Amino acid sequence: MIKETMTGIFISSDNILSPLGLSTAENFEQLKKNVSGIKRQDYKGMSEDPFYAALFNTEQAISLTGLPDTYTKFEKLLIASVADALSNTQIKATGKKTILIISSTKGNISLLETEEPSDELNQRVSLNSSAKLVADYFDFLNPPVIISNACISGMLAILTGMRLIQSGQYDHAVVTGADVISKFILSGFQSFQAISPSVCKPFDAARDGINLGEGAGTVVLTSNKEFSSGIKVTGGSVSNDANHISGPSRTGEELNIAITKAMKMAGVTAADIDFISAHGTATVFNDEMEAKAINLAGLQIVPVNSLKGYYGRTLGAAGLIESVISIQSLRENTVIPTPGFENLGVTQPVNICTSLYQSSLQHCLKTASGFGGCNAAMVFSKQ
Repeated sequence: MIKETMTGIFISSDNILSPLGLSTAENFEQLKKNVSGIKRQDYKGMSEDPFYAALFNTEQAISLTGLPDTYTKFEKLLIASVADALSNTQIKATGKKTILIISSTKGNISLLETEEPSDELNQRVSLNSSAKLVADYFDFLNPPVIISNACISGMLAILTGMRLIQSGQYDHAVVTGADVISKFILSGFQSFQAISPSVCKPFDAARDGINLGEGAGTVVLTSNKEFSSGIKVTGGSVSNDANHISGPSRTGEELNIAITKAMKMAGVTAADIDFISAHGTATVFNDEMEAKAINLAGLQIVPVNSLKGYYGRTLGAAGLIESVISIQSLRENTVIPTPGFENLGVTQPVNICTSLYQSSLQHCLKTASGFGGCNAAMVFSKQ
């Protein structure tokens, strides 16, 4: 064990809002039962052909109707997720040293499909508009911070909250993120021929693309140990491989840089990491790149999972949802398996978790990568 050089930031409370459940506990119970939110969707409003995705059903959507229709579905998800997380902590949104951080890749972009072009619409689709509405709903005193950086947005938002607290500017950070799936988003990934015709298979030899998913996640960070729920964010780092606008690095070296820096900050070595929550999109190039990075970091024997077969690719919410599951895994000493995996389909050895794995867990490494070559890595640890 390397001596820890920086105090970790405490997780006070969290939430996941997804097709699997409307709380962290509900989601984790479903995962332990190997229940996936990905279903065959026959929704002509999004695609002429059936597709597989994790979308909220009508009953779940009704549960959000307690909020007025002045809020969009995207904003309702953020509000509902933050409300649940705040209900489980003594930290108040109205505190002078509490900051709201919102992550998303698409926000209200779906309004472009249904509304007539106008200056008002241009303003409404702005992430600034949504952030202000959410902040005002909870009476946050400080202006919200927006993070939008492809699929690492959620993790980068957590890291931003961590840094803002460690700088002394704030004592607490409410970090939330959401994305909803629309025809615009689905067609974009279809144009890349990136959508799998079935449930995705991360790291598998037969993997053939992604499934999309929608949801929201929230974590409340604090520097006050009295508000802790038992888990700390002990390390985090980002990098960029500058390889291609949509294709990741072919070597994994840049993600390895983020992993190595995150572990150094956390004061841990490869031998201390108990499991890895990988990005694991089930695309040929992403999974290969991650496997190479994991090997470069000396983590090839550490159990690895990908949650994409349960949630799909939830874009700006992915880093938060998957981080919260990692945090819950530490609490319950239980690693969730990787659905869809049968035969290793990457050139470097990785220890893919294929069944519910229980052990005494202390440290988790979470990774993510996204369009534009961005990479992120974080370490979560028990106190």
